Amino acid sequence: MYYVGIDVSKYKHDCSVLDQSGNTVVDDFVFANSFEGFESFKMLLSSLAFPEDIKIGFEATGHYTSNLKRFLENAHYSFMESNPALISKFIHAQTLRRTKNDALDSHSIARFLMSVDYKPYPKGFYHIYSLKSLTRLRDTVVRQRSLYMVKLTNVLDHIFPEFKPFFNDSFSATALHILEKYHTPDAISCIPDEDYDEIRCISRGKFSYARLISLKELANKTVGDSNPIFESQLVSILALYRTSEQQVESLENEIIPLVQELNPKLLTIPGIGYITAATIVAEYGDFSRFSSSAQMLSFAGLEPGYYQSGTMEFRGKMVKRGSSQLRYVLMNCVLPLIRFNPVFASYYHKKRLEGKPHRVALSHTAKKLVRVIYTLETKGIDYDASLLR
Repeated sequence: MYYVGIDVSKYKHDCSVLDQSGNTVVDDFVFANSFEGFESFKMLLSSLAFPEDIKIGFEATGHYTSNLKRFLENAHYSFMESNPALISKFIHAQTLRRTKNDALDSHSIARFLMSVDYKPYPKGFYHIYSLKSLTRLRDTVVRQRSLYMVKLTNVLDHIFPEFKPFFNDSFSATALHILEKYHTPDAISCIPDEDYDEIRCISRGKFSYARLISLKELANKTVGDSNPIFESQLVSILALYRTSEQQVESLENEIIPLVQELNPKLLTIPGIGYITAATIVAEYGDFSRFSSSAQMLSFAGLEPGYYQSGTMEFRGKMVKRGSSQLRYVLMNCVLPLIRFNPVFASYYHKKRLEGKPHRVALSHTAKKLVRVIYTLETKGIDYDASLLR
């Protein structure tokens, strides 16, 4: 058996090979992140042994490993991707020296491979990788869209501070339509009566004519600044907001068919929609690589810290290592669950009755959700509330 450690970087990869006795077979083999580089690496692997007698490992370094993983799968080689924190701890445990370079790192990764249970990366990972790329991009655009709303509020505070409170401090479809069409308080104060039908239609009949008259009076008496610079900013921000909205819709139209094709069992949980399910599946990847729900909690950074020495024992706050994206989604998706799903609602209220603050009770509910997901996905069963306690 041969153990191949790879230190991945943007333009090149360093590789070291050890045999099953820990002897160095190849030391600091460097190959470029290119077709020629991958072919030279393939020749090296071919000279060692058959694919089933080679174990390959590297750190999880985001998209830098994507081309390498695809190449190895197409060449029928298994590989294992490990958490950089685990490898770092392993390296520090091996020596007190602080020497670090790519060649040493690849050698340490090869030794790390020899010391752990080898868990090959799942085949056909491209589907999950595509989903992960799309869900993360969507999250970026959604956050940007929220930022535009903050900027829009700031501009309105200058030119028409009464506008947002009039709409209950939210930007409804009606509010955005009025801002996009009329821009300034002067124009809003002069909205012609014949335009009311369009506004009423957009509000689905909720925006009465009396409300329009009240808004026009507010606009006429506003204390805001009529500086044309702010009007120009408002128009630009609204255009950016609409563009981001279209981007989110376009991304969701790509995400939903992918997650429908995967058809994960967590979609059977009432309150879990396609986008939430897509993000959870994309971040976790292959559920079979987790041997327990505790490992899934650790991966999401939802496990509590624990310290024990002698007679002292201490359980600390949430560790918050692992995927911050996954943790964010899990913590947010339990909010509708505690409102509309009786099982999770009763569990949340149980934790509140135990004296736990809202955020702590939410985190416990998120942990329960992870345990449920683990059971559904590893056993291949649908959600059944009667089986939960």
